Amino acid sequence: QVQLVESGGGLVQPGGSLRLSCAASGGFLHNYAISWFRQGPGKGREGVLCISKHGDATAFSDSVKGRFTISRDNAKNTVDLQLNSLNPEDTAAYYCAVALAYNPGFQPSEYAYWGQGTQVTVSS
Repeated sequence: QVQLVESGGGLVQPGGSLRLSCAASGGFLHNYAISWFRQGPGKGREGVLCISKHGDATAFSDSVKGRFTISRDNAKNTVDLQLNSLNPEDTAAYYCAVALAYNPGFQPSEYAYWGQGTQVTVSS
């Protein structure tokens, strides 16, 4: 069973950047499609970005296009999410998740394994 741990969250001012990391044990992330989700206060869980087994990225949310990027580091067995030009609407708990399907969508039900989340707060 794959276990995921997210890190890198914190408090950042509007316009700032953060880099989140998703580390895995019990499996190799390069065997799976991996997505990042987020859940803001009082909101449902929203798909952000997905990276396929072959490294192709898909943005699930128009609001992050051009600001967030997803990448793999197979040597470290991690998937990172770079957050740039942050604004208060990006405040949320961010989660990484493993999909067993080759080409998953943005529905949380498509994902088999989840991390515990890391909090990102954007505020001045």
